[in-house]
Amino acid sequence: MSAAGQAFGIDIGGSGVKGAQVDLATGELAYERIKIATPQPATPEAVATTVAQLVDKAAWEGPVGLTLPCVVVDGIARTAANIDSAWIGTDARELFSRALGGRQVVVLNDADAAGMAEDRYGAARDVDGMVILLTFGTGIGSALLHHGILVPNTELGHIEVHGKEAEHRAASSVKEREKLSYEKWAKQVTKVLVTIEDLFSPSVFVAGGGISREAEQWIPLLANRTPVVPAHLRNTAGIVGAAMAVEDGITP
Repeated sequence: MSAAGQAFGIDIGGSGVKGAQVDLATGELAYERIKIATPQPATPEAVATTVAQLVDKAAWEGPVGLTLPCVVVDGIARTAANIDSAWIGTDARELFSRALGGRQVVVLNDADAAGMAEDRYGAARDVDGMVILLTFGTGIGSALLHHGILVPNTELGHIEVHGKEAEHRAASSVKEREKLSYEKWAKQVTKVLVTIEDLFSPSVFVAGGGISREAEQWIPLLANRTPVVPAHLRNTAGIVGAAMAVEDGITP
């Protein structure tokens, strides 16, 4: 059920659709997270059905914030990563609202949601200025916030760094595929960070993605100027950011 000071967020990924009620005073989950396997193929209608099942299971009656691994502009998915290509051009906001009986929904990029959560509640909560979150995984996702205000859909993983896309140089998947040591991989990450800090002069980088759990192995090896800190919220960041977005009425 809806509760004062709480909102509901859902994080849609390639393997799971995860959702929970969030206490907006603390950024903590108010109830245990619910996870349902992402349908295969992850078409829009199939995912919308799964979202409806999750919300019904949670007995949540209010608005819902949702993340997608897509660029989202005015509620419309413009790209698709780790979900079906049929998402491209889909009005995700209308789709999910219809699946949830016409209730209010907000849809945003998953890295943007994680960045919002880390900025308000996590690794960057005490930082005043520009915060850039980078998620190192199959690719590199990004979120850019200035004094807590999100600049949506930055997609910094696609910028060119020394003749190569950033994520083709420094995603954690590159480390695994090329069997790079932390030292060699950190040199590639440094090149990406230096290029980004030359463009934006951030106050801090927040490093997310699964490899952030091993932060002590590689963050001390980085040689860029800007401080780099590991993400704190990890698996809950997308859910928390989605809940924040619907509470704040963010419409990227």
